[in-house]
Amino acid sequence: MTDNKIAVVTGASSGIGEASARALAAAGYTLYLGARRLDRLAVVAAAIGGHAIALDVTDAASVQSFAAALPEKIHLLVNNAGGALGLASIVDFDEQQWLHMYQSNVLGLARMTRALYPRLQASKDGHLISIGSLAGFETYAGGGGYAAAKHAARAVTETARLEWLGQQLRVTSIDPGMVETEFSVVRFGGDTERASRVYAGMRPLHAQDIADAVVWAATRPAHVNVDQIVIRPTDQARADKVFRRSGAG
Repeated sequence: MTDNKIAVVTGASSGIGEASARALAAAGYTLYLGARRLDRLAVVAAAIGGHAIALDVTDAASVQSFAAALPEKIHLLVNNAGGALGLASIVDFDEQQWLHMYQSNVLGLARMTRALYPRLQASKDGHLISIGSLAGFETYAGGGGYAAAKHAARAVTETARLEWLGQQLRVTSIDPGMVETEFSVVRFGGDTERASRVYAGMRPLHAQDIADAVVWAATRPAHVNVDQIVIRPTDQARADKVFRRSGAG
């Protein structure tokens, strides 16, 4: 069903992006992968017979260079690149961290969508999937900057759905809760011990859980648009409401 279809995944060198790339390749897509860490990206691409291209979504020139290396027709764009930095309160927030989160989560998504729109349209079966977050519609103490960025990213995705109405273009937002990847390690500047405490005593989601949702949404019939998929681990009821077993670190 997906033979000869082309998918692009950003932030594909690890985590949800890597898992999505592998799952889409298994479903029959040809993959073009983008990320800053080209060495790690090349390993993923080689494993699935895909193509690795350097990409920094916070840099408009990098986005344009990436887009220029793609085929004329793209069937699927998975906007996954993004992430969180820090966990400071509103009164103590770091402006540079907030600016970077906005650049990657919001402007990066918008840049990629703008750059690949003609190729998605040319396929006559285009699909934009944005990897959002519970933070796109919920918030939590210390998460103001990330939540603000993900709220804005959700607005970009929903606006695209409105503006593309009447075209054969589908738009989906997949919004996970707690997924144990490098997300918290990056958020805490490489502090793996602090990152591990985020998931202590509870069962988080895995990257493959989100990849399964990406493939499912992408392989629905062309007339079916899955607007939004919200995925939480059973141990999480809200962004700030997590069940932890007693004795957990």
